[in-house]
Amino acid sequence: MTPTPTLVKEVLPMTALAHDRARDSHDMPGLDEVLWRAWQAMELPEGYRVEIVEGFIEVSPTGRRRHAVLANRLRDALVLHLTGGRFAAYQDTNVIHDRKVFSPDVLIAPRDLEETRDLEGLGVDVSGVVLVAEVVSPGHEDRARDRVRKRRAYARAGIAVYVLVEDSDGHGSVTVLSSPVPEEAVYTTEVRVGYGTDVEVPEGPAKGMVIGESITGS
Repeated sequence: MTPTPTLVKEVLPMTALAHDRARDSHDMPGLDEVLWRAWQAMELPEGYRVEIVEGFIEVSPTGRRRHAVLANRLRDALVLHLTGGRFAAYQDTNVIHDRKVFSPDVLIAPRDLEETRDLEGLGVDVSGVVLVAEVVSPGHEDRARDRVRKRRAYARAGIAVYVLVEDSDGHGSVTVLSSPVPEEAVYTTEVRVGYGTDVEVPEGPAKGMVIGESITGS
């Protein structure tokens, strides 16, 4: 049946509207780009760090005194181990992976960061990062971020070694993860020891460095 003029008038605007919506949808930035722009625009008080992890912007305060002690001891040990080599240990540095941003407590990257700077100069590109370490804060959300979400994110980014130091009033554990499979967002090798037992970094520039009482002791 031939549609009446009234029906034709109703169909055409709807078709045009659908076309406009499809065009607008095509022009809209993806979630990663939206989060990236929001992250760039954020201005927070001193004492906070902002990351983009698994599709979320995460804001967290800097750690307490014990957190700072452990992170500094770990960095100092890495500095000694890496002396004279091409790599160095860093703190308070953004790691950029596509449109994701991580701010690990400690990381290892080339001594000359110009080798691996991200295109916008906002941090170090993940391609140059060979180890990251987190001192896990005691809160439930903090543990979930470092143990679960960041574990997946770091593995997905292909970072070779991930060290977690979990402390509770001077008692805790050290976990060393290695052999990432980026496609599956998993680390296939895991060594976890309690305080009082030494564990070594298994590969990379820090290979053989011992994490023990000199770092985790009270």
